[in-house]
Amino acid sequence: MGCCSGRCTLIFVCTLQLVLALERQVFDFLGYQWAPILANFFHIIIVILGLFGTIQYRPRYIVVYTVWAALWVAWNVFIICFYLDVGGLSKDNDLLTFNISAHHSWWSEHGPGCIRRELQQAPGVRTTAEAHSYISVMGCIVDYQYIEVLHSSTQIFVALLGFVYACYVVSVMTEEEDSFDFIGGFDPFPLYHVNEKPSHLLLKPMYPST
Repeated sequence: MGCCSGRCTLIFVCTLQLVLALERQVFDFLGYQWAPILANFFHIIIVILGLFGTIQYRPRYIVVYTVWAALWVAWNVFIICFYLDVGGLSKDNDLLTFNISAHHSWWSEHGPGCIRRELQQAPGVRTTAEAHSYISVMGCIVDYQYIEVLHSSTQIFVALLGFVYACYVVSVMTEEEDSFDFIGGFDPFPLYHVNEKPSHLLLKPMYPST
């Protein structure tokens, strides 16, 4: 396949997915979002597998990547529904942290233009929290849920591109393998079949003329 083929495009898409996944992983770590952290981890591994399969002409690896791309789209649709409070989901619960902490998206306090107002604890007040707590976040240009939706929408778009090109590359590789089989590329004894002659011709006795 040439440099401008679907294979090269798939390599570019996989590389872009790795960059986007690493960027998302960083912000999920900062927000202690454990469920997205695990999902991103598996996503990075499968994308690397698909990238390796594309470079090394391994269609089985690309098939695994294709299946994961469909699952990844479904996961990001779930994230969008979660942050938009669709289908009974709520962005205010601790589902993405496995209910082990009350942390929310890192963007909820560090979004563009956000200003955090702090309330200092009164002297002598004993709390299990830190010495101060954030009581409000004001001035955000974009609400954090829309930033998360934008991240997931980008992931869906790139994953769909990867899915389409992965299907195309697998079909092309399969056709090439089939054509190679047809011309005898995988025949273990090609010369034997070509040079094979009837046994009665090889064993025909020779009589001297009188």
